[in-house]
Amino acid sequence: MHRYILDTSVFTNPETYRQFGADTRAAVAGFLRAARRTPARFYMPTSVWRELTEMKDLGDLAGRFQAVVRIRSPRRYELTVPAEILYQFINEMRLRIDRGLRVAEEYARLGAEESSDPGAVINRLRERYRDTLRQGIIDSHEDADVLLLALELDGTLVTADQGLRRWADRIGVEWASAEHFGAILAALVEDQG
Repeated sequence: MHRYILDTSVFTNPETYRQFGADTRAAVAGFLRAARRTPARFYMPTSVWRELTEMKDLGDLAGRFQAVVRIRSPRRYELTVPAEILYQFINEMRLRIDRGLRVAEEYARLGAEESSDPGAVINRLRERYRDTLRQGIIDSHEDADVLLLALELDGTLVTADQGLRRWADRIGVEWASAEHFGAILAALVEDQG
């Protein structure tokens, strides 16, 4: 039986959830209808579940969701990840910090030149700095949990997050694009039928 480990982006990213419904609640309901018809199993780490329910009020769908999606954390004390992965992560973070420093220097110079609106310069700096440091990398406990649970269960990570996809590739975890997850579920139903 195939296992899918769900990232928050399946239900919070408008580009992905619209395949199941017009808004988050409708998307969750649509996903549940589709998921019940498949032979697959679905999982979500506790931290990701918490993040989802803090971001979106699922109301009465929360119980129905937990009837279909198993909520559990990865066994962090039992999993091992090759040391090379840690080295790659450290190297990537060092490069990102250096790039972030260059962005900050650029905007410090720009701020000195455009001192008439320092708030606008600071806002642009924050956006560029955030993109430079965080985009394309694992940057939260939730990201780590969903990746580790997929590794532990030998399941398919479902995400729209490019950083998670890159790191899944690095450690040998299968991933599926959240943007195509509705079609994947439909194919599972078709194959069963």
